[in-house]
Amino acid sequence: MSFDVQRSLTGRQVDEAAGMFSALADPQRLRLLILLAGREASVTELAEAQGEKLSTVSVRLKVLHAARLVGRRREGKSILYHLADDHVLALVASAVEHACENH
Repeated sequence: MSFDVQRSLTGRQVDEAAGMFSALADPQRLRLLILLAGREASVTELAEAQGEKLSTVSVRLKVLHAARLVGRRREGKSILYHLADDHVLALVASAVEHACENH
């Protein structure tokens, strides 16, 4: 993957990217993204997996959704959450891989 640092970015685009990093800065929100890698899950499933209250996980998902890191869709009475796209998966994987490196 290459990134053209000379590319002209708007202030809004930079602000939006910074907002994504801000949303990723919380370890519990990052754990939610890791749980969603390659699958969909309901708030109930995510809360059980993290041993958290539904309301706590719901607030975290709201932040991730506002930062465009997760998407959601309704299935019956449930709302299922998923990673917004492959960019999010690559971003999370890259951050985790970097954290696991010996420095």
